[in-house]
Amino acid sequence: MAEAIADQYGASGEQHGLDRRSTTSILVVDDEPGMRSFLQRALAKHYAMVEIAGSIEEAEALRSRCHFDLLVVDIRLPGRSGMDWLHELRGQRAPTDVILMTAYADLDTAIEALRGGAADFILKPFRMEQMLAAVRRCLSQQQLVRENFVLRREVDHAYSVEGMVGQGRELRDVCQLIQRVAPTPSTVLIHGESGTGKELAARALHRYSGRDGAFVPVNCAAISEELLESELFGHTKGAFTGASQAREGLFSYANGGTLFLDEIGEMPLGMQTKLLRVLEERTIRPVGTNREVPVDVRVVAATNRDLGEEVAEGRFREDLYYRLNVLSIRMPPLRERPGDIPELVQHYVTSLATELGLEPPALGSGELDTLRSYAWPGNVRELKNVVERSLLLGCALAEMLPDTRPSRADVRAEGYPEGMTLDEVERHHLQKVLQAAGHNKSEAARRLGISRKTLERKLQGYLADGG
Repeated sequence: MAEAIADQYGASGEQHGLDRRSTTSILVVDDEPGMRSFLQRALAKHYAMVEIAGSIEEAEALRSRCHFDLLVVDIRLPGRSGMDWLHELRGQRAPTDVILMTAYADLDTAIEALRGGAADFILKPFRMEQMLAAVRRCLSQQQLVRENFVLRREVDHAYSVEGMVGQGRELRDVCQLIQRVAPTPSTVLIHGESGTGKELAARALHRYSGRDGAFVPVNCAAISEELLESELFGHTKGAFTGASQAREGLFSYANGGTLFLDEIGEMPLGMQTKLLRVLEERTIRPVGTNREVPVDVRVVAATNRDLGEEVAEGRFREDLYYRLNVLSIRMPPLRERPGDIPELVQHYVTSLATELGLEPPALGSGELDTLRSYAWPGNVRELKNVVERSLLLGCALAEMLPDTRPSRADVRAEGYPEGMTLDEVERHHLQKVLQAAGHNKSEAARRLGISRKTLERKLQGYLADGG
């Protein structure tokens, strides 16, 4: 049988060229040694790993040690048949696709196979180009499923992609750096205050990378420590309470693309160790199994924390910090790019007015001067919100800004009673500045001329003292 297929195969299979070899793994299960050997040699020319087994028992032993993207299984096998195994796999909701092949099929068998969940059904003898086409269809369908999952997830998070707007030197430097490092496979750490557009920078890195996989964002601070490992790496059925079926993780959905780990500074230390291993080994281990699943994922991380200080305080692994910080991109706060404010305002006025069905207002130079002089503790995100409120209420933009000017009563109250201790004066002043900054600790620390970590340490000390 294998020789007959080989005669038909000839050079035709070579015309397809190499598929992406980096991670795809296939398991061939057939009781005929010649067929196993032939398929292994032919598929290995196109895919990264091709293993063979002569029975379901051998195949299950291999699957317990290694992940396979696709199973190519003969129906007639010693012991359990390929059809029986297909039903078992679908009962377990295993995510691996199965191509069934047989030399003794009729229409009823083919219908049963496809209804049972087979990705394809091939009748022996077949031309090798038929097998290659079937494999490619299965892998393409897997990629489509993953991309659809990512799109649904983004819709669920109600995220709308905006462009990076501005012509100032600060933003131009960022854009030039993104275009320079995007085509590389290196990890990138994006840091900056909240609302500065770190996810936009990550999306730009993916867009210019040339990678054909999906861009998958995940907020490490929004997922509990107990679920984060399963969310990233996937899990098997029964791996933990509530795991009623096997599920692929976000690393698998980002295969061939980019995984964006936002708020990486919030990741628990135990998960940091596992992430470091993934970055070094380029494999993941789903929860509930010891199988290593190879992945081809470019990791981009972002944080609004000073990870150097987090390392010094023992809250972030030093080795992971250096592994992530291969290339660093700092997103400048809006107060450092006042020249971009008119363009940003016009961009949001136009886009939001269209979205809301409202007439965009005219902007005077005096109003823009007021916007340029404001500190914008919430950065670009705050600017967008101010524009939206202005449109909804029909008020001038400047009227939407909080009044940060001290009143006469505030000025008179600046003097502190002589009976107050220095510690009490400091505590009172810190609380006033924090309130004036809208409880944005990064902005309050900037106004006070201290680091955010110092501010947090002082506030924690006051809480411990009952203040």
